[in-house]
Amino acid sequence: MPHPKRKHTRARRDSRRSQNSKLELKSLSSCQQCGAMRLPHRICPSCGSYKGKVEMPIKEVAKEDSAPQA
Repeated sequence: MPHPKRKHTRARRDSRRSQNSKLELKSLSSCQQCGAMRLPHRICPSCGSYKGKVEMPIKEVAKEDSAPQA
């Protein structure tokens, strides 16, 4: 079995391995409840529903109206 005469550098090794980790576009689907784009088979981040049911209620962001405006 052949052996390499010289050691391959880390750059050469890593450039060969990096070809498998190219960026791919994520497939998105629309939510049945609110129509927002979300990853398939996951809870909707905007309304918290999954397969038409509310699985996780989303907390409303508290408005800071307590400070008087001048």
